[in-house]
Amino acid sequence: MSDAQHSKHQDHAAHDAPHEGPIKTPKQLIVTIVASFVVPVVVIIMLTNFVAFGTKSGAGSDGMSAEAVARRIRPVGSVEVKDVNDPAALKNGDQVFQAQCASCHATGALNAPKLADAAAWGPRLKAGYAGLLQAALKGKGSMPPQGGGEFNDVEIGRAVVYMANQSGASLAEPQPPAAAASVAAGASK
Repeated sequence: MSDAQHSKHQDHAAHDAPHEGPIKTPKQLIVTIVASFVVPVVVIIMLTNFVAFGTKSGAGSDGMSAEAVARRIRPVGSVEVKDVNDPAALKNGDQVFQAQCASCHATGALNAPKLADAAAWGPRLKAGYAGLLQAALKGKGSMPPQGGGEFNDVEIGRAVVYMANQSGASLAEPQPPAAAASVAAGASK
């Protein structure tokens, strides 16, 4: 055999030889399979414990009082039921002004006439109570209906009278329909 043939024969023999890997016995194969499942599970458990049981800052643990926590988790909306026939249940003009109207009428924002500015309120007062009330209820210019608030018509009327009277008018505070009817009945006797 020549050297070239001998080299070719050795290459062919090496190619036909069985391939060997790191796993040589069935026991090594079983250990490898078990480890391939156990190691990732152990790593996941360790990461979960690290994340779950680490020091947390949040509600209650950073010095928040129970009241502050309750304020944070309270419902977004609430329902308030009012008896329109009970004058004590309705807000007065100053309360409605402070709750809703002051954001614009105290500062003059969005060209709103400022409270107690007789020059700015003068032309508006010429429309009378009915005209002012309609503008407040339906909205005017940049002001949304009811100033964007959730008050009934009597409360809005009281706020209108409050602002008008602070600016030089002398309007009577509106009464709820039932109270107005009882006052009229008492006056007619």
